[in-house]
Amino acid sequence: MSHLSGSTIITIVVMVLGATMGETLISAAMTRVGDLDEIRAKSGLMGAIKAVVTSPFLIAGIACMAISFFSLLFALSGADLSLVAPATNSLTFIATAVAAKFYLKENVDRRRWLAAIFVAIGVGLLTL
Repeated sequence: MSHLSGSTIITIVVMVLGATMGETLISAAMTRVGDLDEIRAKSGLMGAIKAVVTSPFLIAGIACMAISFFSLLFALSGADLSLVAPATNSLTFIATAVAAKFYLKENVDRRRWLAAIFVAIGVGLLTL
């Protein structure tokens, strides 16, 4: 099964978007929660756990990651793992670099952008 059907391509896109949004939201949640060591020192372990699990960003991030996971299952029913895994992982790498730069306002240096370009070229080679 080397040819990708339209539904498999859509599933891969959903998977990449779900994983990217999930990772970005979870990162945003942990930034907003703050230093867990400080929270644990003030409120104990249960206080630190409560601070994390009650974050709406964390809950949304977990939901997005679940969507990504179930999309993976669907994609694997229509395409080979040797194609789905590299394509989704590399596209997620590119998408998270973009999300980190523009949503989380992280410093994404030239080396990471160059790596993203090479990853994109690799994904293109997979589809040939």
